[in-house]
Amino acid sequence: MENKAIADLFEEIADMLSVDDAPTARFEVRAYQKAALTIGTLQEPIEDIYRKEGVEGLMKLPGIGKGLAGHIEEYLKTGKIRKYVDLKKKYPIDMKQLTGIEGIGAKKAIALYKNLGIRNVAELKKAIDAHKVSSLEGFGEKSAELMKKGIALQEASKGRLLLGEALPVAEEMVEKLKESGLVKDALVAGSARRWRETVGDLDILALSDKGTEVMDLFTSLPEVASTVVKGPTKTTVWLKIGIESDLRVIAPESFPAALQYFTGSKNHNIEVRTIAIRKGYKLNEYGLFDSKNKQVQTKREEDIYDKLGMQWMPPEMREAIGEVKLAQERKIPKLVELGDIKGDMHTHARGEGVTDTLEEMVGAARGAGLEYMAVTNHTKSLGIEKGMDDAQFMSFFKTLDKLNDTLKGFTVLKGAEVDILKNGSLDLENGTLKAMDSVVASVHSNFKMSEEEMTARVIRALDTGLVHILGHPTGRIINKREAYPINLEKVFEAAERNNVALEINSFPDRLDLNDTNIMKASSYKVRFAIDSDSHRMSHFADLRYGVGTARRGWLTKGRILNATHIEEVTKILKR
Repeated sequence: MENKAIADLFEEIADMLSVDDAPTARFEVRAYQKAALTIGTLQEPIEDIYRKEGVEGLMKLPGIGKGLAGHIEEYLKTGKIRKYVDLKKKYPIDMKQLTGIEGIGAKKAIALYKNLGIRNVAELKKAIDAHKVSSLEGFGEKSAELMKKGIALQEASKGRLLLGEALPVAEEMVEKLKESGLVKDALVAGSARRWRETVGDLDILALSDKGTEVMDLFTSLPEVASTVVKGPTKTTVWLKIGIESDLRVIAPESFPAALQYFTGSKNHNIEVRTIAIRKGYKLNEYGLFDSKNKQVQTKREEDIYDKLGMQWMPPEMREAIGEVKLAQERKIPKLVELGDIKGDMHTHARGEGVTDTLEEMVGAARGAGLEYMAVTNHTKSLGIEKGMDDAQFMSFFKTLDKLNDTLKGFTVLKGAEVDILKNGSLDLENGTLKAMDSVVASVHSNFKMSEEEMTARVIRALDTGLVHILGHPTGRIINKREAYPINLEKVFEAAERNNVALEINSFPDRLDLNDTNIMKASSYKVRFAIDSDSHRMSHFADLRYGVGTARRGWLTKGRILNATHIEEVTKILKR
């Protein structure tokens, strides 16, 4: 799909235009940003829309006028957009890399280029070390220090992509392999199958007796930028998204063992192979072999574990953190599944980045199989998100009442994502909060407080007795911003004391709480809420990443607030 490539180009065009002083610049920037959002969240390949309906079909998309449709057509035909090329000559900056660092937006990136000639992170790093950035007007020591930490975080995660960026590409390639008729089966393995939040590469396994033809198809897929090495049973390619992908063609008798081998973490596989040796077997990617080196017949991955005296365990658990012992004891829990999620407790229907109507958001939630959703718009202190004040919320709730009167089999709950202010107070009056079905409280500012201050801030908010859910509890943004300092154990105690659920935010760059913190929180008597934090209709599809993270934290359906029907969840939420 070319969707991401075009969306990225439009986003960068908007960034470069943002410093333009022309009267029309602001509107042009917004137009490109909206178009990027539309294209980036399309479920259908934009090239398919163009092939079927031409420019007219593109113009049917929200926010895509004649000019933007022309740019899309130009890219699909030539691989370039002239406007982008011209702007890039003016600003030869690696915008994506620079703006991926906390504290640097498009305007700051361009200011760094104009004043210091900085085009990329390597040059920024040198300039910071030479104290050139801290002495620049509008930056200063604190800003430079924040950038330095951001660079360190980026370097630590170098070569790893968000699961939300990589998995859809892997699934698209697998689907094309299956549609070709050349393979009997194909699956994503590796860390993506374990639903790790970031991946360094993609492993795909295919069951086929036509290795050469399969590899010819694989290397010609549109997702592939170049071929690294090609063979009849293993091929490695470099993908356009910026990571490698391996395709292995596996014989039928080896497929269960290969799937087991290429899924588990290194340490998980060591533990399983050790058990195999103790039982007189040899286990590798080709199969399970007895003491006479005869292959043991296995039809499924489950058979491998069963032969070794273990219960099969979900891929998300295979990290060598106790799951093998649990499997030997036949005590693997039934983990929560996407189909268990009945509602979404954290969504947005107005504000920055929200272009779909309330009715469209409801339709998308229903389409995702949900029975209810809480509309939790931002509060007034978050001006950049067009946060609402008390009067606006009370007026909006009348709109929700009218909408609920028209709905059958679906309920829209009244709520807010209320800002936890610096002193721990909530950003709305108590009376307004008491009128809500679902109060999600989140920290959105002042991240540089000490651990003691931040912990006290969050606990004070929870102790109001007005909060139902603590939103994205650590504030981290994967590969961009570290979690703010906070004593989570004390926060979990406060959540337990006040019957507050802990959010697992499904946005692919948040996944907060993460798997490690979920396991820590599980020892407390708290519920969890797997929420999409949707700002667009397409964001409801991200719930699967939250569920994957919950499964990595070994959560069962019974621990999930919104894995209950509307009657039960309203009883739980009622104070």
